[in-house]
Amino acid sequence: MNQQRPRFIMAALRGGAGKTTLSLAVTVALRRQGLMVTPFKKGPDYIDAAWLGRAASGPCYNLDTYLMGARQVVRSFSRHAAEGTFSLIEGNRGLFDGVNAAGEFSTAELAKLLYAPVILIVDCDKVTRTAAAMVLGCLHLDPAVDIRGVILSRVNGKRHASVIRRAVEESTGLPVYGTVPRLPDLPFVQRHLGLIPPAEHADVQQALDTAGAIARDYLDIPSLVKIARSAPPWKVGAFPKAAPSVRDMDPPVTIGVISDAAFQFYYAENIEALADRGARVVRISALDDEELPPVDALYIGGGFPETHAGRLAANEPFRLCLKQAAEAGLPIYAECGGFLYLGESLTVGGKRYPMTGALPVAFGMEAKPQGHGYTTLAADAENPFFPVGTTINGHEFRYGRILSRRQEETHTAFRVLKGTGLDGQREGLCRKNILAGFTHVHALGTPEWAKAMIAKAFQYREEKRNEECTINIMRRF
Repeated sequence: MNQQRPRFIMAALRGGAGKTTLSLAVTVALRRQGLMVTPFKKGPDYIDAAWLGRAASGPCYNLDTYLMGARQVVRSFSRHAAEGTFSLIEGNRGLFDGVNAAGEFSTAELAKLLYAPVILIVDCDKVTRTAAAMVLGCLHLDPAVDIRGVILSRVNGKRHASVIRRAVEESTGLPVYGTVPRLPDLPFVQRHLGLIPPAEHADVQQALDTAGAIARDYLDIPSLVKIARSAPPWKVGAFPKAAPSVRDMDPPVTIGVISDAAFQFYYAENIEALADRGARVVRISALDDEELPPVDALYIGGGFPETHAGRLAANEPFRLCLKQAAEAGLPIYAECGGFLYLGESLTVGGKRYPMTGALPVAFGMEAKPQGHGYTTLAADAENPFFPVGTTINGHEFRYGRILSRRQEETHTAFRVLKGTGLDGQREGLCRKNILAGFTHVHALGTPEWAKAMIAKAFQYREEKRNEECTINIMRRF
């Protein structure tokens, strides 16, 4: 069955060329015309995805062939890109930039996989006709990539814009669909992992209004709509939801997700995968809640515990409650920032803040990244969630590192095949029913993850029920 799935990719010649700002501008403009938009982000990125989700008033989904594989990328797009709804896909880095010289896993390869037209954003700072040469190079490097038009960014006045527009259109045959000048004081502020996330932004609506004004004043939105609608029809298969991994879950298991300004790095698909398998997902705040609600397992994602270390440390009742639950055997899966929170302390700028103490580890924040890029891990030791022999693709981007660790109380679960992990060789720290590390996983690329979370939650709940029954029986005698 073929359906019309209007779609296009916003790509650029390099990272930092304004893709996110212009993708937000287009998304806001489409929404203001009454059009429904499903945003996607290419690559392992939470912050840009969060902004795109705010602009579209709905979730943003990630598409990454390294993390998920091509088949799962196609399945995810087919599931989430509704018929008639515009799908805007923001690329990452430069159009052809991948993990090797062949550009494997690049935005260009994603464009070919999804048969998606590409709009190429060109940063025009200190260039004129050379901009046309760069666009022409992209056209000839891989003619199978369907580049349909160009947006000129950071032009320096009308004359500069006119010269570059003429050079690009005459040399490449591609139309220019916008000339965006240098825009000082944009409300999208950079921090060490990219933009400040919307959860921490002082005025999200004002920022989105600014993006909408950029589209209104400088972009040819009607032409972009036509390009999206001209994308080839999408062949839709039957992609049912995953069946619950544990039968007869009545009531369903409850999985807590710590989700607040400190812990906000979650793929929408990860939460979706838990719900698809029958779990009841409960959002929890480590900043504001005083106790952990009744849950059968806990998922703590990444984020910025370092910028909220004072508030996390000050919420002692919640920290103690979480530690007690961990000691009692609550299954806990934690990634990156969540890993830091499970430690005994986090040192930021020379000041030491107490964390939960569920793991006998002290962490510190450094000025430079301690791990950055894709990871591949091989499970070679017993752990609460993954069978020995499992291979996992993930990613890491963090400034935290381990300062000290009492090794006799923990063991590691994974051998690092690619990436940094804990120390360049090992990853995944285990204690009781905790598995925590610096690697983020995507549920569609690691289907074992959601299945294991559900199974472990079910096991924990049944063990608690049996213990309670035993205690009640003993009280009768």
